[in-house]
Amino acid sequence: MAEKKQEDFVVSDRRRFAPEGELRTDVPVSEEEKDSPAPAAVPPAQPVTPGPQAAPVPSAAEREMPEPPTEAEQQEQHDAYRSSGKKLEEMIGKSGARRENLPEMTFERLVESFYMTALIQLGAIRHENEPPAVDILGARQTIDSLTILQDKTKGNLTDREQTLLQNVLFELRMAWIEITNALASASAAKPGAGPGLDKK
Repeated sequence: MAEKKQEDFVVSDRRRFAPEGELRTDVPVSEEEKDSPAPAAVPPAQPVTPGPQAAPVPSAAEREMPEPPTEAEQQEQHDAYRSSGKKLEEMIGKSGARRENLPEMTFERLVESFYMTALIQLGAIRHENEPPAVDILGARQTIDSLTILQDKTKGNLTDREQTLLQNVLFELRMAWIEITNALASASAAKPGAGPGLDKK
């Protein structure tokens, strides 16, 4: 059996920056890197001295938003999205898999989707022979999401869409108030017990 020839190899440090963040001059530069602009040196990290209180985390509204995509980029992405959807439908059709004919998404279907989610969270919809499971905090968030949708679409809805949204919000808020009152009553009847947030 022929012996394997042992090959020598050398490990070289190709990192562009020193631990202090300064650009190293002793690193060989490839042709690709020569053509690209040199990155700016990273300043050394300053030690953080803890203050009496931690700085508050900025909210989503306070955080700096990146520049939005241009009209051309949005149109290109929209067209690519539609094209990918058609390809997916063709692949499902060719595979012989059971294909769900889902209706096209509309504003009314969006509101109905939130409505069904809230009803499940409120325990109004459940599987047969299963006790109701109430997620009162999740239901409140879903109702608040519908409220934001109502505020942000004001003046941009048809009469039918506006009526649907108003009716859904009214019904869900009433159901939420009833359940929170029932939970508060049950909690008051049992001293030392907090309100049930996930009643099963």
